[in-house]
Amino acid sequence: MKNKVILFAFLLLPVLLRAQSDQSAKDTGAAAWREKGVVAIREVPVWGQRPMKSIGVQETKFDSVVLKENIALSIADVLTFNSSIFVKQYGRATLSTVSFRGTGPSHTQVTWNGMRINNPMLGMTDFSMIPSYFIDDASLLHGTSSVNEAGGGLGGLVKLSTAPAAADGFGLQYIQGIGMYRTFDEFLRLTWGDERWQVSTRAVYQSSANDYKYRNRDKKENIYDEDMNIIGSYYPVERNKSGAFDDVHVLQEVYYNTGRGDRFGLNAWYINSNRELPLLTTDYADDMQVENRQREHTLRSVLSWDHYRNDWKIAAKAGYIHTWMAYDYRRDPGNGVMTSMTRSRSNVDTFYGQAEGEYSVGDKWLFTANVSLHQHFVKSTDKNIILQEGGKGIVGYDKGRIELDGSVSAKWRPTERLGLSAVLREQMYGTKWATIPAFFADYLLSKRGHVVAKASVSRNYRFPTLNDLYFLPGGNPGLKNESGFQYEAGLSFAVGKEETYTLSGSASWYDQHIDDWILWLPTAKGFFSPVNIKKVHAYGVEAQADLAVALAKELKLGLNGTFSWSPSINEGEPMSPADQSVGKQLPYEPEYSATVTGRLTYRSWGLLYQFCYYSERYTMSSNDITLTGSLTPYLMNNLSLEKGFAFRWADLSLKGTINNLFNEEYLSVLSRPMPRMNVEFFIGIKPKWGKRK
Repeated sequence: MKNKVILFAFLLLPVLLRAQSDQSAKDTGAAAWREKGVVAIREVPVWGQRPMKSIGVQETKFDSVVLKENIALSIADVLTFNSSIFVKQYGRATLSTVSFRGTGPSHTQVTWNGMRINNPMLGMTDFSMIPSYFIDDASLLHGTSSVNEAGGGLGGLVKLSTAPAAADGFGLQYIQGIGMYRTFDEFLRLTWGDERWQVSTRAVYQSSANDYKYRNRDKKENIYDEDMNIIGSYYPVERNKSGAFDDVHVLQEVYYNTGRGDRFGLNAWYINSNRELPLLTTDYADDMQVENRQREHTLRSVLSWDHYRNDWKIAAKAGYIHTWMAYDYRRDPGNGVMTSMTRSRSNVDTFYGQAEGEYSVGDKWLFTANVSLHQHFVKSTDKNIILQEGGKGIVGYDKGRIELDGSVSAKWRPTERLGLSAVLREQMYGTKWATIPAFFADYLLSKRGHVVAKASVSRNYRFPTLNDLYFLPGGNPGLKNESGFQYEAGLSFAVGKEETYTLSGSASWYDQHIDDWILWLPTAKGFFSPVNIKKVHAYGVEAQADLAVALAKELKLGLNGTFSWSPSINEGEPMSPADQSVGKQLPYEPEYSATVTGRLTYRSWGLLYQFCYYSERYTMSSNDITLTGSLTPYLMNNLSLEKGFAFRWADLSLKGTINNLFNEEYLSVLSRPMPRMNVEFFIGIKPKWGKRK
């Protein structure tokens, strides 16, 4: 069916590029923007079919420039302002987790260059540890669509990867950032390449005292008269002095192209993080009397080989992850000596291997097969936890688990308008097996406006994490696997007028019934423990829209908005006579979320505004304990102004950013203060040495 579908895709402002189009056309616009700072709205004819791999898939793709919009921030902030998923974070350089469609962070799978990087202890990923400067390609696979890449993503999957620098000769880029609260950001990239080799070294160093002021509404100070009678009270203004951080990231990439259809790659990413954790707002201790610190050393590495032919492809990967994490909580009990209250150490080693293949039969069939292996070795220790088993002392746990994942798929496009896809995935965790089938369909309703209808259904499973099973105290070895059916349907469109405007958008409805949902709840013994809730019903609507308008010859406006309604209802049996959580929204999951992004560009000037909103309520019950309430709506907003300069010897850029523009006061769910207004300035230089592709 080649040369029968003509899609006019418009290169939008990078932050707004979401139209469904061929990837190569999108990359062309991104490269132009990086050089000049502005993308003209122009017509690009894309000949060919809709990608066979994308049949029925609900996917959100991010342009490479969107990933660098707020370079000092992590990938968590990129997802916060440019997608409908929920990103829970506690301020910069603190834990940031991602969840889709009313599910939890452990229901989100995350891959980096094909390798899953979810922590096997927690089942989740800390996105604050992923600089957006290190990610070249990012996309979200919502709900059922995640089955195409991995199992266990009851909510969805975040797909991250790097790409060759496409350098010709030697290249350098350096960016310096200086912000409030003694915040410093350094970004460096060195590249070298020719027709065969591409070599890139990236480094990020970020540090901050992070000692901002906030009004503590969890404390009250009384006002006394001369007779010591209380005549009033007020909330004190305090300074957070326990949130400093010092992070180093280094990414080394080497690619070799034989020119005969083979490409070899090496990616190695090292993290060295040292972070303080802010005290609770109800803690009256002097920060000099408390040390609350988290440290991490992580190495992620992937070796890859890709072999391409006209109708088929085979590839193989091997990887290794090592993570050492330490948490120390020390306190002065009053004698002037710091006493260790908690001393936790975790070592995680993961070995990874993968082989995959693709084969196409004409223009109507595409067959794929994939098998991957993750072998985890985890040792978790805490000086305060010692159990006895057979006369032997046990500190924490020392476990290993093998995870095998294989899939086959067949994709068929019998007509120009209709596409069908079937996926069968088999998973093994330890000694337990699960079969995950999925079916996808899409139909081109109208060539004018490229209106596409999509639908899918799947069965999915998630196995308990190692902490769910073995954490001390609270682990529950008797937990069952989570399982459920997912259904979804949606529409997408893309319209526009040459040199005038482009408009694209999508909306989807989903419904998911999950049995044996795992949730950590408080116990009467004073600690949390995971339990299986009999059933959870997660359903809702996701929508997004992009608009780019040429207001004048060199003045352009771009708008992007997302909205999510994500009820996640506990439909299980009451756990006790006092349990009031049945029929209520699950804790830690927002019911509503929305984001707005606006960008105004004039020549080499760029003005960007981003805003996001989350509304959360909760009902938690365990034994005879029931907690209900709601959190103050969670707001985040950024404003930045950028100016580019082009000289014969280098490209320069200046940028000023205001985070939390309206200076809102808010706390995290852990009753920790979050930063107020933060102003940061950046200067970047990119010398012009030799020719550039």
